This record gives sequence, structure tokens and C-alpha cells, in this order.
Amino acid sequence: MKTMYASILVGNRAKWVLMGLVLAVVLLFPHQDATASQAPVNLRSAGYFAVLAGSTITSTNGGTINGNVGLSPGTAFDRGVPPVIVNGAIRLGDPIAAQAQLDLTTAFNDAAGRPSGIPTAGELGGQTLTPGLYTSGSSFGISSGDLTLDAQGNSNAVWIFQMPSSTLTVVTGRKVILKNGAQARNIFWQVGSSATLGVNSVFKGNILAFASITVMTGARLDGRALARNAAVTLDANTFTRQPLTADQPWRLFLLLD
Repeated sequence: MKTMYASILVGNRAKWVLMGLVLAVVLLFPHQDATASQAPVNLRSAGYFAVLAGSTITSTNGGTINGNVGLSPGTAFDRGVPPVIVNGAIRLGDPIAAQAQLDLTTAFNDAAGRPSGIPTAGELGGQTLTPGLYTSGSSFGISSGDLTLDAQGNSNAVWIFQMPSSTLTVVTGRKVILKNGAQARNIFWQVGSSATLGVNSVFKGNILAFASITVMTGARLDGRALARNAAVTLDANTFTRQPLTADQPWRLFLLLD
């Protein structure tokens, strides 16, 4: 009988030690869990636009925008020669575009304010990144190779890239590659100043820029180019707005779909 009680005591002690070790791991490493399971940024009504700018939108050499185009407070949309094809609504300086800009500011501040991002070197080229919140103290760039985003089988995986006061630059021909269920709609680039997509580059995700967005000749964007205060400049590009990531309470904007 004493032997049985001793065995039970030893077993219980081992169980409590194991539980203590698990708890210690959880307490010591909350940062990684928090950054790896980000909620998507709710774009609100800005999410109904493929291109949204503050001052002007200028296009040259044709191209196609599969989605809506909005501009506020500016009203000048130069469609170029030949004109860019817009498969969607065009809202220039009207209340819908103005509301979208307000919602873009809210979304931008949300993305910028997410805490405890993983400090990341500015050069993303050649890397494979799993879902999470990545922060650069300087610029983010894709130049030394392509960037691969690996969802590891989770189609709802979210990436947020924070550039609090700097730029996003993708050089000629570089690509963002999605792997294992990653979706462009769940990728958010919070750019503290301006973004540039190089010639014939292929980019994925939602660009939320404080100032301007320049998309150079032949570049393709699966996502959104959303500029708060300045221009969006296009050149024979193909844009495809991605589905919304969250239910939108602004039912007025369903007319844009």
C-alpha cells in the first residue's frame, strides 16, 4: 500500500512539474504568439477601392484597374493615352471618396499602432517570412531577391509591415510570392512616407501610404494602392483589388461592388 501511494505521489509531482514548465514557457514567450496571430487591418470603406489618392491620380500607357478608383480632396484623374481601363466605379472629390479617406486614416493608424512588432532588417529580398507583425526602423525594400510569404496552411494568416517614418521600394522585376495558402488580402504595408513598385515587379497586399505611391511601367499589384495625402502614379499596370477581409458596416458602399 505504501508503495502504491508513493507511486501516485511521484506521478502527481511529475505532472505538476510538467505543468509548471509549460506555464513558464507561455509566460516567457508571449511576444512571439502575439506577433504571429495578428488580426487583419479593417480598411472600412477604403477597402472598396483598388486605387485611392489624396491629390491626383495619373496614368500613362494604358493598363487595367480591376476595382474602384477614388480621389479626395483632389479631383484630377488623368487617365492617359491610351486611357487606363477601369473596371469599377470612379469617385472624384465626392462624399464617398472623402469618407474612404477618413477610413484610410483610421486603418493607417491601426496598422502603425500595433505593438510588439518583430524588428526586421530593411532588406526583405530573398527571405521567407511566416505570418506576423514586422517593423523596420528604416525603409523596407525588396531588391536582392524575391520575398516569399508562407502561410503554413492557414488561409487567414496575416502579415503587417510597419515603416513608421520611411519608404517601401521594390526594384525592377522583383516579386512577392505567396505560399501555402497565403492571400494578398491579408497583407498590409503601412508606409510612413511613400512607396515605389519597380518596372515589371509583382506585388501583393494592401499599401497604406502616408504620402504617395508610384507604380512603374508594367508592374502588377494584387491588392490596393491607398495614398492618404498625395498622388498615385501609374504606368501600364494591372491592378486587381482583393476581397475584403472583414464585414463592413458601411452598406452605402456596397453600390461600389
